[in-house]
Amino acid sequence: MREAATVQLLAGGRLRLQHGPIDVVLRAWGARTAMADAYEAVAARFRPLLGELVGELPELRKAMGDGPRVEGAVAKRMVAACGRHRVFVTPMAAVAGAVADELLAAMTGAAPLDKAFVNDGGDIALHLTGGETMGVGVAADFSGGPVPAVNGQVLLRFEDGIGGAATSGRQGRSFSLGVADSVTVLARDAAGADAAATLIANAVDLPGHPAIRRTPARALDPDSDLGDRPVTTSVGPLAPEEVAAALAAGRARAEAMRAEGLIRDAALTLRGETVVVGRFAARGGRATWPCAPPGRSGTLA
Repeated sequence: MREAATVQLLAGGRLRLQHGPIDVVLRAWGARTAMADAYEAVAARFRPLLGELVGELPELRKAMGDGPRVEGAVAKRMVAACGRHRVFVTPMAAVAGAVADELLAAMTGAAPLDKAFVNDGGDIALHLTGGETMGVGVAADFSGGPVPAVNGQVLLRFEDGIGGAATSGRQGRSFSLGVADSVTVLARDAAGADAAATLIANAVDLPGHPAIRRTPARALDPDSDLGDRPVTTSVGPLAPEEVAAALAAGRARAEAMRAEGLIRDAALTLRGETVVVGRFAARGGRATWPCAPPGRSGTLA
């Protein structure tokens, strides 16, 4: 962590914040003075943030059942988001979303904004005021390689009450216990969406299937919060009925979360097949929520 945090103004009024593994792109809309105040505040909040997290890593890598004790604002967001679930999870499942939520709060607390987003590697915190909308691309198509293509659209409105969108899966940046290519979740905040997407992706699974290779997380990363739990490293051929069974298992967990009010909606994708929970719609492997009118949606992820 020797390098300093960097703040870079990008085209289109966006701001990029980088420090170690954290790489955030954000944007605010509003009066010019409000935007300037918001960007100044978020840059100031960002600079010490990584150090705060590193200082609490031993606690943040503990399972929720072991009672992690934390002090920092972002760490508390992580613990709160993961503590809502009754399965194995550590606060690290919500780190990207919690960072996005914290930075968004710094902006909205500094100035009145019409709308804003903070995109932390695809986990997005959103702020909308009355009459405003924001379009988010759903990236779930891995047929062309490890970088997903956008294959769906989410058009969010103020009245939807959604403040976070997150995506998880075995093709993402973190280890997964399941086989989902991607799971996208909409929730009231980004930390909650991040934790839920991780757990739903873990549930998309076929335990004991011979085509699925797994390795203890600690063997791949000695510092992994997953310890010796086997994480998915590759998935071989799956029959259509096996894909359907894995997705059904994930959908059951997503529906249970939705019934508890932990998430609003979810889209789960495996091998080109998509199942949905809530107001998402699946059409030919594409997830939309709702159908975005032409010219009114943009890609943030």
